[in-house]
Amino acid sequence: MTLRERIEIDFKAAFKSSDKARLSSLRLIKAAFKNREIEKREELSDDEVIEVLSTLAKQQKESIVEFRKGGRTDLVLKEEAELGVIKEYLPEELPEEEIDRMINECISEVSASSISDMGRIMKVLMPRIKGRADGKVVNAKVRKILQDKERS
Repeated sequence: MTLRERIEIDFKAAFKSSDKARLSSLRLIKAAFKNREIEKREELSDDEVIEVLSTLAKQQKESIVEFRKGGRTDLVLKEEAELGVIKEYLPEELPEEEIDRMINECISEVSASSISDMGRIMKVLMPRIKGRADGKVVNAKVRKILQDKERS
């Protein structure tokens, strides 16, 4: 069963059980899929489905931060609930140690020694961790490791 089929089954179950919050979140997910399909003019692959879900999760996290700044706890709770539903369908996030290990593996693989090699490292690294770690976090970790390497 594909991820998309699983979401469709869960959507029908939420509809039948009148779980309004879950139903709303699944509608949001399905709408994002539909928009991406219209944009691409073809059906989404499982990798593309994960990419869409990752984008949605990132948007929800940003919304939560902004709503907290604005003191809107009602909207924070709503966004957190939606984020929880989205995370159910995403692959499990990599632990920090695993990300660090993969970064060091890629650094030695491309024989990187300075910050100017960052693009080559990211090109090799990102396909390996796609959907399982936040790109900004990975980018910051790679930058820090390379800067430390340059200093020593």
